[in-house]
Formats: sequence, structure tokens, C-alpha cells
Amino acid sequence: RSRELESIVNESKALFENENVKEIVLLGQNVNSYHDKSENAVSSKSIMTTRGEEIQQQHMAKSKSSSKYKIGYKTSNDGFSNMFNLRGGAGYYFVDLVEAVSDISPELRVRFTSPHPKDYPPELLSLMAERNNVCNHLHMPAQSGSSSVLQRMRRGYTKEAYMELIDDVRATIPDVGISSDFITGFCGETEEEHQDTLSLMDYVKFDQAYMFAYSMRGKTHAHRTMQDDVSEEIKSRRLQEVISMFRNNVQQRNDEMEVGRLRLVLVEGESRKSKVGNRTWGGRTDQNKRITFPVTDKEDSPLCWTEDTMKPIFATLLDATNGMGMMRSDLMYELVRNPKVSVNAGDYAVVQVTEARGHTLRGRLLWRASMKGFHEMNLLDSSVNGLPLFNVA
Repeated sequence: RSRELESIVNESKALFENENVKEIVLLGQNVNSYHDKSENAVSSKSIMTTRGEEIQQQHMAKSKSSSKYKIGYKTSNDGFSNMFNLRGGAGYYFVDLVEAVSDISPELRVRFTSPHPKDYPPELLSLMAERNNVCNHLHMPAQSGSSSVLQRMRRGYTKEAYMELIDDVRATIPDVGISSDFITGFCGETEEEHQDTLSLMDYVKFDQAYMFAYSMRGKTHAHRTMQDDVSEEIKSRRLQEVISMFRNNVQQRNDEMEVGRLRLVLVEGESRKSKVGNRTWGGRTDQNKRITFPVTDKEDSPLCWTEDTMKPIFATLLDATNGMGMMRSDLMYELVRNPKVSVNAGDYAVVQVTEARGHTLRGRLLWRASMKGFHEMNLLDSSVNGLPLFNVA
């Protein structure tokens, strides 16, 4: 049963306006299966949003399948099935909830967890691509890369369907961060099935992963019908291979995709491992990646430039008619003559990534920002990403 959309929006709005909360995380088991079927929802929204109707029509026009989705509900693609036969009908769906919460303010970040891969319809991905304040991070728990293991788990999809969804996600949201869950040594898992999991991990190259050896739990389908017949030794060895695959891929991906990038970070405060002589603060990027940056012992809180200072500088940097040497000189002059301001927990700040250590990033704090201002500067796609422009005191 889902909470009413209106109550969630009202609570989120109060948190933003009264308590200065900058990030809302929508929580729920299979949260993206949300469906508000209350009387108010049904009367306010007969079937689905105009956005959903339009994108559904486009999706169905492109689909080669003759199957029809239930009114207002569809799975991520035709390779996913839904074990609940009564899905569909009037009311608000998850895309409506995300849209309504993100409408509260362009300065309010919206995330959600923990979802199920079957419920990522095209209109949800489209909304995420269009809204700067809906974070570009998706948790997509695969559990296994073997279609036969997924069938025994009753996950409702195949490896191929999951890969198709990943391709759709990255085509729609190119700068997305993807995390997942994996279990090694599930009941009856063969070496070939384990290799299927490794191949899926290598194909996707996840940005974060939660990996565990299988442990039988009571009152489950597996407990009632299967044997926990993979030895602990084999489970442990396969888990280490899964972890090794993840670590190698995430290091390579972050070296290629993150180092040099300018990231908008929601600052959380001083890092847990910060100490005198090596102080660091940190926060999270839009893609939910942890990033830290150095702070001097003399500073109670980090100091950096303002967004107003940086906007004209980047207007110059992005002007292709000027030479890079002149732009560097102008940049140095503008930065030196402007005072710095403090950054506190709860502020947005722009950080240039300087190093990747596994799934954690390190960077250089540049300026205090707003979400709107950062995206107006068009920095994510600009040519300044990757250039060593900020090696100034």
C-alpha cells in the first residue's frame, strides 16, 4: 500500500521550506512500484500524466511486441514480468510522485531507493533526464547475471532484459551513475552461471555494488523448495571474483569518466577520516559518488569563490574566439582579486575531480554554487572539463 502523493509532497515541502533540507530521498521496498490509489488520486488523475501518455504511445509505436500494457502501468521492457496481476488502473504512479516532489524547488535534490529493475518505464527515465534536480543515479539490483539463476530466484527478468534496460538508461541519461546488488553461490549455482554474473558486471561496469555470499533465510521460496548446496569455500571464492571484477571496473570507469570533471556536490561536512594536518570535507555528487576535498587547518570551514565571480570567467573560457593563454591570465586575475566565502554543510559547491580511488573521488573545491546557476553555466558538456584550469592558490 502506498502513501498518498499529497501527504508526501506536503512533508517534503515543509522539510525544504522550514528546515532547509536540500535533498529528499523517497524510500520504499520496490519504491518505483509506487501507486497511489486513494480516492483523491483516482478522482484527480483518471489514468496517467500527459507525459506518460505521450511517451507510452512513442514506446508502443516502436515496440515489435503485440502485448498491451495495462492502463497506467508497464514494466521496463517486454523482458520483465510482474508477479502481481492487479497492477494498473487509475491513480498516481511513481513518475507522478517524482515529478511532484521535484516541482517543489529547482534547488531541492530528489533521490529514491530501493527500486526494482522491472519498474523503470520510459517516462520515468525521460523525467530524470529533463529535471536537473532529479539525481542521475539509479540503483538497479541485478542479484545475478545468469538467466537461469534469476528464474530460480523468481526475479521476473532475464540477463538480456536487464542489459537492454541498462542500454535504455544510458541512452536516455548519459551521465548516470548505476549501482547494484549481487549474490554469489545461490542454490544450485554452477560455474557457468557464476561466469554469466561476471560477464554482466563487465558489460555494465557499475559505479557501486553491494556484494554478498548467499545465506539461506527461513520462510522464503528458496528455503521451502531448494537446497543450499554450494559450499562455503566456493561461495567465498566466487564472491572475491565478483568483488575483484567490480573494483577493477570502477577504477577504470572513474579514471575515464570522472577525473577532470566539474561536479556539483551537496556538501555534508568534515570527513570521517579527517585529521589535523590532513583535513578533508566531503559530500556526494549527483551520481551519488562520495567525493572529498582538502581543507587547511586554519579554516573552520572551507573557503572558495562565489558563483557570481565564476560566471563571467567561464563565459570567457567558453568563448572560442579568445586564445587559451589570454583566458588563463584573465582567470588568474579575476580569481585573485575577488574574496573567498565559506562553505557549510548543506551548501552546493563545485568540485573538480582530481583523483579516483575506487568508487571514492578526490577533488579541489572551486566555488559555492546553486543548482540552477551550475546548470545554466552548461559545465557538464563544456570543453573546460578535464583541463587543469584551477591550479591557483
